[in-house]
Amino acid sequence: MDKQVIIYADNRENNKVTEILKHRCDLRQKQLAVADYLLSKRVAVERKTCGDFLSSMTDGRLFKQLGELKENFRTPVLIIEGNELFDSDRKIHPNAIRGAIASIATDYCLPIIWTKTPLETAEMLISIATREQITKNKSVALRGKKKAKSMNHRQEFLVAGLPQISTQTARKLLKHFGSPEKIFAATKEELMEVEGVGPKNAKRIRLVLAKKYEKSVLED
Repeated sequence: MDKQVIIYADNRENNKVTEILKHRCDLRQKQLAVADYLLSKRVAVERKTCGDFLSSMTDGRLFKQLGELKENFRTPVLIIEGNELFDSDRKIHPNAIRGAIASIATDYCLPIIWTKTPLETAEMLISIATREQITKNKSVALRGKKKAKSMNHRQEFLVAGLPQISTQTARKLLKHFGSPEKIFAATKEELMEVEGVGPKNAKRIRLVLAKKYEKSVLED
């Protein structure tokens, strides 16, 4: 086990990959607003099994998730795990799958790494994290370091740090309230007036904003 290498995994990623990582590196599981795994300040990874890739294609999650990944990190990476992408029993035309992959590579300029098994995925994550943190001496952080291009981008990035708030929902909140200051002062009921913010999410936001600070998660 290499305690020098730290990998953050979203706490909803409870699978064979995280089980392997627990024995191979310093794995820290937190709720991540963007990405499944954070390997350094600049590198974040979205992992898709073949089944999840196809599901996210059809329900619209895929490009939303990859767009947010690209907005928040300098070096986003997509891992597609498995061998059955074109051999599944789903009624998705192979050309549609190829089109999605082509769009990711050319329109989003986002690298795709193909792995066959959870073990191979875990080893790839450790390899990238080792290269970033030890070879290149880049620390790991819970949020990306991509520079905001404008005040609007800075405000969107700030609000998107709230629990379960995507960049799109951050923009809706900013349009509704006018400024981050007013969002942070809003009540649960006022937050729920914005599309995409339900009662549970509004409660989480108020808890994060009102709870007394104890210590940084990086001090674990």
